[in-house]
Amino acid sequence: MAAANKPPYLRIVEDIRRRISEGRLSPGDRVPSTREITREWGVAMATATKTLATLRQEGAVRAVPGVGTVVASPTPARPVPARSPSETAGPAGGHGPRETRGHEEPLSRERIVAVAILVADREGLTAVSMRRISTQLDAATMSLYRYVRGKDDLLGAMVDAAYAAFPPPSQAPAGWRDQLLLAARLQWDIYRRHPWVAEATSFTRPQATLSTLPHFEWVLRAVDGLGLDPLTMLYVAVTLFSYVHGTAVNLVAEAEAEQDSGLSYEEFSATQQPLVGQLLATGCFPVFTRVTAELADRHHPEDVRPGLDLDALFEFGLQRLLAGLADLVEPVNERVSSPRARG
Repeated sequence: MAAANKPPYLRIVEDIRRRISEGRLSPGDRVPSTREITREWGVAMATATKTLATLRQEGAVRAVPGVGTVVASPTPARPVPARSPSETAGPAGGHGPRETRGHEEPLSRERIVAVAILVADREGLTAVSMRRISTQLDAATMSLYRYVRGKDDLLGAMVDAAYAAFPPPSQAPAGWRDQLLLAARLQWDIYRRHPWVAEATSFTRPQATLSTLPHFEWVLRAVDGLGLDPLTMLYVAVTLFSYVHGTAVNLVAEAEAEQDSGLSYEEFSATQQPLVGQLLATGCFPVFTRVTAELADRHHPEDVRPGLDLDALFEFGLQRLLAGLADLVEPVNERVSSPRARG
């Protein structure tokens, strides 16, 4: 197809591909946003959106929440080693698959969990299955059951490993409020690194492990000695972690929406602009119209989601939650430490 006859979005796709191949855009570099494409190439927002969607479908770029669309890292082909009869033979001269192939690292619970986490990080929790993990490990599916009892056991081990990478510090800051802030932010870091943990974690039927319990213990220690009864102490801990978990669920929802639609948050928002404009033009939503207009004036036009960043929302809600807990904790603490109470 001659260049003049190509649709505008394809010409832009080729231009961005050329920048990547020539090294002007490296893996991890941010590619032009939809707004930047409309300005640089003089096309409509729908054309810019289709451009990035095409590049994403090709695997040339990927969307990073809170950052935008960046150049994807090349995925090297996975070599398949040749196998000798002795490698494919089972125990005692049988013909079943062995747990190790060639010179690969032998199977272990830690290795299975690590691969499962890698799959979940890249594709979400629904992609994790015993068959999928065995394929990644080039091992027989049934051989995995020597190390994990099943899918539930695997998920529990994955959550435990995710928490183990973010242990509470050995020294606590002064004051119950700063200690709860630290605990909540640490939980948020876990969910940010592994969004699927929010989906795999239950607060009604929690799985206690050596790596998750220290986080709960930290919060209980933070409010211990403040005059709260044991049940209230438990409620404080569950309320705090439930808030972090509830906010983190949006990370999973955003990742799934992006995977299903092929559109980043920025690109999806662009497709909604005509409809939103029509609704606001009716005059039925004057406050919403004023607020969004003021936000647009105050923020840089390239902001992906001005005022709606999940990290900012998390911090806003966390501060309000702790302010509410102060109304509970501090009056009780004052009564416990007053001279009359001590006398």
